[in-house]
Amino acid sequence: MVLASCATQTPKTKAPVPQPKPKVEKVHPTAPPVAKQPAPNSAKPEYYNVNIADAAKNDNTISYGSLVAANPQGYVISRTYFPAIGQNFRQRYLILHYTALDDDKSLTVLTQQSVSAHYLVGTQDDNEIYQLVDENKRAYHAGISSWRKDAQLNDTSIGIEIVNRGYTADAAGNRTFYAYPEHQFRKVAALAKDIVTRYMIPPTNVLGHSDVAPTRKQDPGPFFPWKRLYDEYGIGMWYDDDVKTQLQEQLLNFDLDKTQPTFITNFQQQLASFGYDLRSTGLWDTPTRKTIEAFQYHFRPQLADGNLDAETYAILLALLQKYPAK
Repeated sequence: MVLASCATQTPKTKAPVPQPKPKVEKVHPTAPPVAKQPAPNSAKPEYYNVNIADAAKNDNTISYGSLVAANPQGYVISRTYFPAIGQNFRQRYLILHYTALDDDKSLTVLTQQSVSAHYLVGTQDDNEIYQLVDENKRAYHAGISSWRKDAQLNDTSIGIEIVNRGYTADAAGNRTFYAYPEHQFRKVAALAKDIVTRYMIPPTNVLGHSDVAPTRKQDPGPFFPWKRLYDEYGIGMWYDDDVKTQLQEQLLNFDLDKTQPTFITNFQQQLASFGYDLRSTGLWDTPTRKTIEAFQYHFRPQLADGNLDAETYAILLALLQKYPAK
């Protein structure tokens, strides 16, 4: 028998030499091609997996993550006095998004275009979550964004993209959002729990894209279960029901003249004090209505119409009591 290839022929008298099968890297069938990786360095990379940081002192000295250091030619980097106390995490926020695309397009856009996120949670009912960007590096997911005293949150955040169709709108502009399946929520919650624990991210810094960019974005939308994330995993912000009910009853006993510029200005200042980037104009302008809508997406999703009512106002006041700006 003669074994032939495009380049050589094997003589009849010689038995074929068994060749090892090439190692094939397992990838998701819809994922983009895997880029060739450079040969690993002979030196073993250093990685910390114990967090001894003290959140009360803002002392995040040794924490989870790889250690990147210089390698100057002809010199040795000494860690005799490592680590210095005066340091903290870059990762101070966790921001959740939806992709408004299917799984295939989400992978392509988030890996082959200028937008990106640290993690992508797909729709598959399995135990796999895609990491797309090193946590120590900045991903491009938040864009022009701010919360309380911080701006340009790409610099200080970890972004999680969730595959979800987002919404469709009818001719009148009414939006129909899409829900998140249970298995997908569980993935997001487990991932978020791990991240906020390692980086000691406070509840006030776990946000949606619509919170940090309310005039531009709607994600993750009113169907993302923020209350379940708070109740079941202890992640993020939520108001106390008894406080909210008490405040709402008090508001019903007052004549809230929402036409007065003084009232509007005060309400706008309260939204800004809570964290939203909103100017006080004394008018029910478009930025104010979009900010109310973003607030409702997060904290009163049953009716997110951008209009101020007693329940929305009571929820805001209850949150301001529980999470005052420092």
